[in-house]
Amino acid sequence: MRAVIQRVKAASVKVEGRIVGRISKGLLIFLGVAKGDTPEDIDFLTRKIVQLRIFEDENGKMNLSAEEAGASFLVVSQFTLMGDCRKGRRPSFDKAADPRKGRQYYEKFVETLKEAGFDVQTGQFQAMMDV
Repeated sequence: MRAVIQRVKAASVKVEGRIVGRISKGLLIFLGVAKGDTPEDIDFLTRKIVQLRIFEDENGKMNLSAEEAGASFLVVSQFTLMGDCRKGRRPSFDKAADPRKGRQYYEKFVETLKEAGFDVQTGQFQAMMDV
C-alpha cells in the first residue's frame, strides 16, 4: 500500500460535479493498493497515519497526532500511486492490485479509521474525481 497524505484546512471531492465527501481540518489521503498487500499492511498504515505527529500544538510545533488534533480524514482511491515510470514514457501499473482487491482493501482501510473513532469521508472508487 502506498499513501500520500496532506494536512488540509478543508478538502472535498466531487464526482460528476456533485460533492461526495467533504472535511474541515484533517488529512487528505490518496491511497493506492498493490498486488502483494496484506491485511497487516492496512493495520500498519492506519496506525502510522493516525499516530503521526504532524499537527501543530498551541506553541506552533508539529507535535499532535490526528487524534489529539481532532482531525477528520478524506480518503481517495488512487491506483496511479502504484505507477512505475522508470522505463519509457508510459507508466506501468502492473504492481497495482486488481480492482476487486483494490476496492476491498480501500474499504477496509476506511472502515479501520472509522472503527478508531475518526470522522472519515471518501471519494468514489473507480470514478473520475475532482479533489
